[in-house]
Amino acid sequence: MHRLIKLLAVGFCSLALAPAASAQETPVLKAAVLKVGTVNWELETIKQNSLDTQNGFQLEVMGMAGNPATRIAFQGGEADIVVADWLWVARQRADGHDYVFVPYSKSVGGLMVPKDSQAKSLNDLVGQKIGIAGGPVDKSWLILRAYAEQEYGLDLAAETEQVFGAPPLIFKSALSGETAGAINFWHFAAKMKAKGMRELISVSEAAKALGLNPDTPLLGYVFHGKMLKEQPDLVRGFMAASRGAKDVLANDPTAFDKIRPMMRAKSDADFEALKAGFIAGIPAPGPVNEEQAEQMLEVMGRLGGEKLVGSATSLPEGVFVVPEG
Repeated sequence: MHRLIKLLAVGFCSLALAPAASAQETPVLKAAVLKVGTVNWELETIKQNSLDTQNGFQLEVMGMAGNPATRIAFQGGEADIVVADWLWVARQRADGHDYVFVPYSKSVGGLMVPKDSQAKSLNDLVGQKIGIAGGPVDKSWLILRAYAEQEYGLDLAAETEQVFGAPPLIFKSALSGETAGAINFWHFAAKMKAKGMRELISVSEAAKALGLNPDTPLLGYVFHGKMLKEQPDLVRGFMAASRGAKDVLANDPTAFDKIRPMMRAKSDADFEALKAGFIAGIPAPGPVNEEQAEQMLEVMGRLGGEKLVGSATSLPEGVFVVPEG
C-alpha cells in the first residue's frame, strides 16, 4: 500500500511538472519597445493570433518609456529585439557591434502646414518657424534639407527657425498655429492630416527627387548577430510571424478593431488615418537593396555627419538579414 501511494504521488508530480517543462522548451523572445510605439500594433497582432507559438517561440513585450531605455536593455542582454533604424545598425556595426536588421516599416512623415497656409513650397517657409520631432539629425529633416538645397538652392537650416521637441509637443504646437510648418513621425502626421492640416511635401517625395528609393524600409527589428548565427530558425521564425501579422492587418477588416484601444485614436477620422498609414508603410517582402541603402547612407552622412552615422562612411557588410527563398 505504501509503495502504491508513493508511485501515485510520483505520477501526480510528473503530470504537474509536464506543462512547465513543455513551456520551457519554447524559447522566449523579449522585445524592448516604446510603451506607446506603433510597433506594438504588430506585436499585439502576433500574440493575438498565436503567430509566435506557431513559428516556434513565445513573444514577450517589454514596454519602456524611451528609446534610450530600449537600447540599454538590448545592449545589456536583457532583451533580444529592439526597434531602430538601419542607419543606427550600420553605425553600430562600423564600431564593432554585431547587430543585424530585419525590416519592419517604410513609413515616414512629411512637412505639414495649416490648411489655410499660403505656402506652396519649402521656399515659402523662409524666415518662419518649423517644428521638428527629434533633434538636428532627425532623418526626415535631413532629407528635406537636402531636397531644399537641390531643388531651390535653399539652406533650410539657415533660412528658417527650428523648434525641436518630442512628437506630442510638435503635434500640439502645429495644431495651435505656433509654427508655420511641422515635421513629425508618420502617425502624428496622419492625425494632423485628419484634423485638417495638409502635407506641403512628403519625405518620400523628397527622397525620390534626391535619387533615393522611398521604399527602402528605414525602421526595423534589430537582433544580435550571435543569435542569427547560433539560432537562425528563431530569428527567421520571428520574421515569419512579423510578416504574418502584417498580412492580417492588411487583409482582415476586423484586425485593427481588435487593437484600437492601443492606437490612441480619439476619433474615427484618426483611426482610419492611422490604419491607412500603417498599411502604406508595410515594406514589400524580399531583401533590402543594399546599393540604394548605400546611397541613403551617403546623404545622411553628408548632412548628419559623425553625430548620426559615426564611423560608417560606407555600408558595413551584414547589416540586413536576407530572407530565405
